[in-house]
Amino acid sequence: MSRSSSTRTELAASRTVEPGCAGFTLLEVLVALVVIGVVLLAAVRGAMALTNSARDVRTKLLAVLTAENRLVELRLAGTQLMVGVNQQDCQQGGLKFVCEQSIESTPNPFFRRVQVRVLNSDSGSEREYALLMTVLPSN
Repeated sequence: MSRSSSTRTELAASRTVEPGCAGFTLLEVLVALVVIGVVLLAAVRGAMALTNSARDVRTKLLAVLTAENRLVELRLAGTQLMVGVNQQDCQQGGLKFVCEQSIESTPNPFFRRVQVRVLNSDSGSEREYALLMTVLPSN
């Protein structure tokens, strides 16, 4: 036998492992899969929380814009501001809201306190997204 063939035989013999010592056991693989599953589940929950948070921020931003628009409309209308509460449906950015406008008198008869609340349009629960208040001339 030549030297190279004896070296090959020695290498092959050194590569053989004893039974029971090769690779991973089924239990080790299952534990690794469970750990990976838990990590992925936590990542998905985190992503969902970020998505819900972004949606809430967008909704609140649109509600504030709706309230500001209503106050500007009252300011530019130039009509007499009558004391009382008025509710109307309003829409902004594809979302439907309910705008509640409250006009109250002030100690100065030439001014009125105007408050605009923007609520969700679902009748099941009332959630306030925005509340703005200003003082306008009563004209």
